[in-house]
Amino acid sequence: MTVRTESADGVTLVTLDRPERHNAIDLATADELAGVWRELRFDDTVRAAVLTGAGGRAFCTGIDRSVDVPQPSSPYSVDDPLLHIGPKANDLWKPVIAAVEGMACGGAFYLLGEAEFLVAAENATFFDPHTTYGMVSAYEAVFMAQRMPYGEAARLALMGTAERLGASRAYQIGLVSELTAPGAAAEVALRRAAVLAAQPTGAVQGTVRALWTAKEAARSQALAHAPQLIALGNLPPDRQAGLFAGRKREDGRPGGQSGPPLVR
Repeated sequence: MTVRTESADGVTLVTLDRPERHNAIDLATADELAGVWRELRFDDTVRAAVLTGAGGRAFCTGIDRSVDVPQPSSPYSVDDPLLHIGPKANDLWKPVIAAVEGMACGGAFYLLGEAEFLVAAENATFFDPHTTYGMVSAYEAVFMAQRMPYGEAARLALMGTAERLGASRAYQIGLVSELTAPGAAAEVALRRAAVLAAQPTGAVQGTVRALWTAKEAARSQALAHAPQLIALGNLPPDRQAGLFAGRKREDGRPGGQSGPPLVR
């Protein structure tokens, strides 16, 4: 199992448990995540959830690059295994708090974009490597644009691996709602989730649904364009693989630029 769950006092802690792969998501993990959210829909003893990553080095680094995802030849069809990994994609309206330690990048925004709010350690960093490796940041950019000022989302999506959004700056622009000491994000998020779990659950879930409704129409329209943008703008898989294979690494993190990434 690559997703662990622990429940107590109305709160479930959901942990991505692939620390050796920076909690990157393979097909099995994607299925497990979707299964967890669907199960929580029917578990009335659980009234809130916290999502985090194991190991402390990364919350999640998106799709595992070793995964082979066959694609149809039609430019109007794209198979994306990450589309169903989030709680809202599985019709879960119990509140979910993301607890971020270390890196959160690329496909991690599928998860961050469906959390109610983010708690992050002071050493957390956010980035989106898509453009560096010849890929369109479509779904990720839409999720970021709904949680960040447009200019900040554009900078993060367009600069690729040359950019790191630090936790302090993420807090200043509203992506992160609370900063913690390194190693304490999950603990703090669990305390906040306990408060949510203590409220009348019908009122809490209705409020989650109301908040989501406020942005759902624009989000749905934007995401509808994503498959075609990806099909038209992505480099062929072999050229993507060549760029990824030639990347530089700094401090064990994906790179691709000649100098260190800019951290804000």
